[in-house]
Amino acid sequence: MEQYAIKGGNPLVGEVEIGGAKNAALPILAASVMTDETVYIENMPDVRDTNVLLCAMENIGVIVKRTDRHKVTLNASNISELVVEDENIKKIRASYYLIGALLGKYKHAEVALPGGCDIGCRAIDQHIKGFRALGADVKIEHGLIKTQAEHLRGSHIYMDVVSVGATINIMMAAVMAEGTTIIENSAKEPHVVDLANFLNSMGANIKGAGTDVIRIVGVEKLHKTEYSIIPDQIEAGTFMLAAIASKGDVVIHNCIPEHLDCLTAKILEMGGEVEESGDSIHVWCNSRPNKTNIKTSPYPGFPTDLQPQAGVVLAVADGTSIINESIWESRFQYTTELNNMGANITAQGKTAVFEGVDCLLGAPVYASDLRAGAALIIAGIIASGETQLFNLDHIDRGYENIEEKFRNLGANIKRVKE
Repeated sequence: MEQYAIKGGNPLVGEVEIGGAKNAALPILAASVMTDETVYIENMPDVRDTNVLLCAMENIGVIVKRTDRHKVTLNASNISELVVEDENIKKIRASYYLIGALLGKYKHAEVALPGGCDIGCRAIDQHIKGFRALGADVKIEHGLIKTQAEHLRGSHIYMDVVSVGATINIMMAAVMAEGTTIIENSAKEPHVVDLANFLNSMGANIKGAGTDVIRIVGVEKLHKTEYSIIPDQIEAGTFMLAAIASKGDVVIHNCIPEHLDCLTAKILEMGGEVEESGDSIHVWCNSRPNKTNIKTSPYPGFPTDLQPQAGVVLAVADGTSIINESIWESRFQYTTELNNMGANITAQGKTAVFEGVDCLLGAPVYASDLRAGAALIIAGIIASGETQLFNLDHIDRGYENIEEKFRNLGANIKRVKE
């Protein structure tokens, strides 16, 4: 077992490069099985979730070649198995993207029920509703989601709730269905748009991605493509909030500033400064952050995946702040760890009240999920004394070399054996 040993007190100063978006890479990798021709993908993040998915794809016959750390070629012309149930795939949420991809191409898929972070109930009812609307039979047996269809036909599907995963899965299943599919109340996240652009580069006919109505005209087959994954907005946002929390000065490269407009607005409310230039964002803060209130919501609202990192800033802000979490009911587990570091946070249900304290104090803390882990790294960086952060497996799921990137900004952080 490993832990992070963090000695706090250093403001973060310097430049950092953002990697490819994990949340875009996972569905794009899954969608690559929908053609028999070779697909070439660049800017792929080298994180545990993508590596687990690639391994599962190899196990069903996909030829995977890593041309370097962030480039991969895939060929799915000899898939031999439509049942995906190895032990590792059960640990990641993105396993269910293989359902839409395999169902869309082969009209049959059996995939292990998904895992991922323990941040609350993640129902798959909207996925199932969409698959059935396209003509598939869906059932859950022995820990597998089993889908089968004689033919997939376009349909008009209204999403009862905005769901990124269901939007992506239905989009993949509909790409080669007969006729036209309309998805209403669809998710608008950048990684939904990135997947649509990827599929269109393979010959799909998808319009409206990024709006709440997506129209898909089915095509007979998809072809090879070369594609570069968008930068990770959540990684970029993590470093933006770390800069504010530490009263630092950080330039973040290889990002898409418009994907972070909502966060930028909140940082300005907190008293930080933000300057955008092309694909870079300069963030700095010279004083204690101001209080503010945050409510998470689907894109373009404030991302739930940046809520814990923002919570660290509010824990040391001047005054009382409130966060309302509208997405996941168990997203405030990290507040217990911050309170162990001297914070004054009262969390109940989907609401947390942050009474800002002058400083945090180093302590042993435990990451309960991916984004909580990132938040606790920031907390350790700004705390007085030493922090030991455990459960690094969560962080490795979605951040590549995060300790090295923080060290390059002046943080005193190292990975050590427990």
